[in-house]
Amino acid sequence: MSDKAIYVTEPFLPPLEDYVEYLKGVWDRNVLTNQGPLVRELEQNIQAYHQIDMPVHCVTNGGLGLQIMLKALDIKGEVITTPFTYVATSSCPLWEGCSIKFADIEPDHLTIDPAAVEAVIGPETEAIMATHVFGNPCDCEALEVIASKHGLALIFDAAHAFGVSYKGKSILEYGDASMVSLHATKLLHAVEGGFVVAKDPAVAEKVEWMRRFGHKGPEEFHGLGINAKMSELHAAMGLCNLKYIKEILEKRKAVCDAYDLAFIKLKTEDLRPYAYRKEATRNYAYYPLIFGSEEALLKTLESLNDANIFARRYFYPDLSSCFASDQEVCPLAIDISKRILCLPLSDLMAQRDKSVEMVIHRVLASS
Repeated sequence: MSDKAIYVTEPFLPPLEDYVEYLKGVWDRNVLTNQGPLVRELEQNIQAYHQIDMPVHCVTNGGLGLQIMLKALDIKGEVITTPFTYVATSSCPLWEGCSIKFADIEPDHLTIDPAAVEAVIGPETEAIMATHVFGNPCDCEALEVIASKHGLALIFDAAHAFGVSYKGKSILEYGDASMVSLHATKLLHAVEGGFVVAKDPAVAEKVEWMRRFGHKGPEEFHGLGINAKMSELHAAMGLCNLKYIKEILEKRKAVCDAYDLAFIKLKTEDLRPYAYRKEATRNYAYYPLIFGSEEALLKTLESLNDANIFARRYFYPDLSSCFASDQEVCPLAIDISKRILCLPLSDLMAQRDKSVEMVIHRVLASS
């Protein structure tokens, strides 16, 4: 048994003196929020990192980013989405008064199936909200064709996909708009936070003022908005961590390489690693394993927990089981959600003696 618990993820923390140096500037300026200089600097640095021309809009959290995108794109009706994702991808449209309809997933990459999307498009459908699952891109081009054909908005929940490129360009360049999370569990974090990009400059402008109550100067308003501004303290953490992103990626890759070495050679229907698209870069945000049965998964999970190792059932249960719907179920999503487990993965694991080996041993011994 491990003396120290090994969790599914642990946040990277920069050297304290790095963060304090940013805080000194905050204290000197006495500007804590309302689009301060650190927020603007973080937005510019994220834009440069992804090599995109679209402006980056930092927000309080990814969920508010999704909600603002729906508002900025004027989506009020039905949104087709995936049942295999975090709950926000369903709850945010519902919170905004939209209805949702689920489309099943592809069997290998577990992203939303474009053919299933097209099959459920109806007269009330206004948008597709698709998730780049575990940072693995959707079939973006197929979804773009479908969205264009039917006159639908295409929104990507790219919460997991910081820094990912697909077919030679940033994942953020696909669709009408994308949201990336900067939550503490993510590859790059600002403790809490996220950012939004939109392809249409008019939509991007709406996102900009919608995140700050709709203000047009101190005495006028563009229209309805909400408070989704990122604070300077959160931006400072994001800026600190972005400086170490190469080191973070290298250490997480080392953990994933060790897992790959142990599991890919044993690839069977009873235990196999998740398949990432060959045309995409990988950001090592998650390491999912797919088991042959839920019983086998639960046996492994119990063995890990007994050793003070805590994996996570991302994403269980599937969301079509959580939200009432009169449509047909999504059998692939339901099945996969019962058989997939994300192993512990963080930059810290690469520095701790034998932690990766302990996880591998427990998985193989119980399989």
